[in-house]
Amino acid sequence: MSFGSKIRDLREDVEPKLTQSALGKLCGISQRKLSHIESDDTEPNLEDIRRLCGYFGVSADYLLDLSDNLKYPKR
Repeated sequence: MSFGSKIRDLREDVEPKLTQSALGKLCGISQRKLSHIESDDTEPNLEDIRRLCGYFGVSADYLLDLSDNLKYPKR
C-alpha cells in the first residue's frame, strides 16, 4: 500500500469526518499538498512525515512501508 493510501485510510478510518483541510490545519500542511500526498502525486518531506506520524500515532516505518506494524515499537 502506498504512503498516500495509508494516510487517506488513516484519515478516513480514525476520524471518518476528518477532511483533508482539517487534517492539514492540524498538521501544518496545506489541503492542496495533502491532496497531492494522498493521491501519490507528490512525496511528503521529512517534516510532513513527522507531523502525520505524530497526529495519527503511527511509526514512520509503517507509513513508508518498511513495516506492517501500525504502532510505534516498544523500547
